[in-house]
Amino acid sequence: MNPHHTATISPSVLDRARAVWSRLAGAAATFTPDRTNVTVAPASRLSPPGWTAVVVLGDSALVTVPDTRTADLVSTALRGLSAGQLADTDRLHARLPYLDILGPARLLFLIPALFRPVLAPGAEQTSSDDPALLALLDRCGLGDADESALSDITSTARVVREDGEIVAAAGHELWPRGVAHLSILTDPRFRRRGLATAVASAAVTDALGQGLFPQWRARSLASRKVAHTLGFQEAGFQLSLRLTED
Repeated sequence: MNPHHTATISPSVLDRARAVWSRLAGAAATFTPDRTNVTVAPASRLSPPGWTAVVVLGDSALVTVPDTRTADLVSTALRGLSAGQLADTDRLHARLPYLDILGPARLLFLIPALFRPVLAPGAEQTSSDDPALLALLDRCGLGDADESALSDITSTARVVREDGEIVAAAGHELWPRGVAHLSILTDPRFRRRGLATAVASAAVTDALGQGLFPQWRARSLASRKVAHTLGFQEAGFQLSLRLTED
């Protein structure tokens, strides 16, 4: 499947995704079709404290900021940009200078009818505090471990072992409104062998079996390819900005 292809996502999936991200942003935060809404939400869970978060789902964008001064600044800077153009980090930086950026990361969702499972007989189940799982996080390094968010899973993990070591793992963190936020991590020595697809397929099967709504966050092209292979559809993207003080 072409990794740049975005399947048409159903309105019902978009509505559910928007409801989840609105909940994380705060009670007053909402998505409006074909608009960018800027909301003051100092307790927003969409970004680190004090940062500006941008979440685009379909043709609408939700931006959370820590205070009214930043809201005025951001609203002026983003005026005239479509939701899709907010992923253009060069354009963003020209209008809204920032010191640091996290993302953009693609947001993908899966409905049961579109799931394409991959047979993975070796993807066994283990607890999220399995010492071998913690060892995998250490071997992958802080950057990959943080990006995977595997340490945040609330489910059991699906893993592949080699010579007693866990070399690939996946699970999910339970989010509001029954969303299963997927986390996948593979030891760098064992990548490009299909192990991420195998453990992710098993983890998605577990989530669907619990009646949950799987969500995938992908920064890399490789991660998007795995998600597409399993039937996930792209709905939008997320990024966070630490703005300059000026």
